[in-house]
Amino acid sequence: MRQLWISVLLIMALVAVVAAQCPSGATPATAPAATQAPAVTQPSGDQQQITVAGSTTVQPLAEKLAQAFAGQNPQVKINVSGGGSSVGVKSAGQGTVDVGMASREVKDSEKTEYPNIKIYVIARDGIAIVTHPDVAVQGLTTDQVRDIFAGTITNLQDVGGPDKAIIVVSREEGSGTRGAFEELVMGQDAVITEKAILQPSNGAVRTTVSTTPDSVGFLSFGYLDSSVKALPIDGVEATEANAASGTYPVVRPLNMLTLGEPAGAVKAWLDFILGPAGQNMVGEEGYIKVK
Repeated sequence: MRQLWISVLLIMALVAVVAAQCPSGATPATAPAATQAPAVTQPSGDQQQITVAGSTTVQPLAEKLAQAFAGQNPQVKINVSGGGSSVGVKSAGQGTVDVGMASREVKDSEKTEYPNIKIYVIARDGIAIVTHPDVAVQGLTTDQVRDIFAGTITNLQDVGGPDKAIIVVSREEGSGTRGAFEELVMGQDAVITEKAILQPSNGAVRTTVSTTPDSVGFLSFGYLDSSVKALPIDGVEATEANAASGTYPVVRPLNMLTLGEPAGAVKAWLDFILGPAGQNMVGEEGYIKVK
């Protein structure tokens, strides 16, 4: 009898051990359910950082596009800074930022120096020739614009205005706006006069022209407002519609640049920019949509 009780007690102890290792309701042979992969346009996981630098023309647009994207993807933080288009190309080409910005064509020499750089045109932008609001000039030809900025034409009376010396306002060297202006207007045979007042941003050009009588400058369409007067060029008004149609002569690309093919959050952000929501924002900011 004693041996029988010992056997029963051993069996009960074994059952208790098995029960402890397999809680009620558990099914040890069943694998955990698979987690659905996140959508490409909605990166997931820990905080992701995207660094962006370059053109001060593209910068305000990029900041708004970054804010809109981060609103849908709070795990992504996008840091946007300026520096100019040349900085944007160099930074992207050297891989010191995730995305560079350039408001001009990438030069052949830059493509040679950075052969793995990828270029994404996110918008197009007109460059307006602007004057102080009180300047009594109704329009210019492309040749007249070139001669004003080269210092060949120095008086407003030579272009239909009063007998006043022209004050030329320009962007500094390395600016994408200046680079595009030189390519599209100045050409190979003319350079901007050394007497020009140089400014570091479109905003600074606008402020200078709006507060300096008899001044003439060039300015991104995205910065036009009532504080300056945009002149027709070759009889064509400086409007987004004319730039989009190709009738306005001074139009340049706004570019995002990456070192090699983008991936992860960077690709998702660029896809957003080139998608319907991003392109609608491009139009709302006064630039020309590319899609």
